[in-house]
Amino acid sequence: MKRVHYLSLSLLVILADALTKWAVAASIDLHEAIPVIPNLFQLVHVRNSGAAFGIGANTDSQIVPLLLNAGALAVFFVVVVYAFRAAVTDRVLQVGLHLILGGAIGNLIDRFRFGYVVDFLDFSLRDHHWPAFNVADSAICVGIVLLFLDMRRKPAAATDPA
Repeated sequence: MKRVHYLSLSLLVILADALTKWAVAASIDLHEAIPVIPNLFQLVHVRNSGAAFGIGANTDSQIVPLLLNAGALAVFFVVVVYAFRAAVTDRVLQVGLHLILGGAIGNLIDRFRFGYVVDFLDFSLRDHHWPAFNVADSAICVGIVLLFLDMRRKPAAATDPA
């Protein structure tokens, strides 16, 4: 029963991701940019058919989308198995895993439906520009940070050199 809270977090990420992508697609023209904080943050509407940060988006290969979907499905299954094998009381680990799960599902749904994901959060600082991203990407990144913090706070298992 306690896992329902964590699964609800994944569902919340999926819903927030879908709603924000829908709102952007419905209200911002493709490739349009709306400045929010000049020279720092803008809302954009771009379609990313590649991996994170547009890697592989400009290839004409039919295999790239298949590899992206296969990779996302593999991550989905690994995270689900690991989440259900880990102690439900390990909150940092569970929250991290379920943020990754929600983000992966959010982007996977779009890749299967449309062949791309909508990215819309666009940050830059002087000459440095970060590739546009979305709520699912943010959840995945925060989840990875939480997994890293969880690993850092737990002592490494002692290995027997014999």
